[in-house]
Amino acid sequence: MKTKIMINNRIREFDVPPQTLLLNLLRDELDLTGAKYGCGIGECGACTVLLDGKPVLGCMTLAVECDGKSVETIENLSEGEILHPIQESYIEEGAVQCGFCTPGFIMTTKALLEENPSPEEEEIREYLKGNICRCTGYVNIVKAVQKAAEKMR
Repeated sequence: MKTKIMINNRIREFDVPPQTLLLNLLRDELDLTGAKYGCGIGECGACTVLLDGKPVLGCMTLAVECDGKSVETIENLSEGEILHPIQESYIEEGAVQCGFCTPGFIMTTKALLEENPSPEEEEIREYLKGNICRCTGYVNIVKAVQKAAEKMR
């Protein structure tokens, strides 16, 4: 199926089978490997990207569903060597351990802070509940979101 998607501010055209997952299109066709294949059933959030500014699971989203829409991946956040304030905050607060889940958390954080620039701790925890990290206790992730919110205000 012919599909036209704005990916990281660049319009891309594809001819994909209807069952092609967004995650596979990003990773296999465009070499955008920040979004990770974790569980494959929409439970872990490692594959989270933004679709028209809202977090979606790349492993549960068909590429053809994105036709005419905008997709943003973790690769779009930094500007060369200059990290986005969310990325900086995750590093500064020690919210990155193995790093596998981090891109999904960061993209979900971006959506949260665009919706609510001053979230309370409970709101942060609720918004991030679809992202799973096996390395941290989430305390530093929450601190990173709070710090990013401060930097971005």
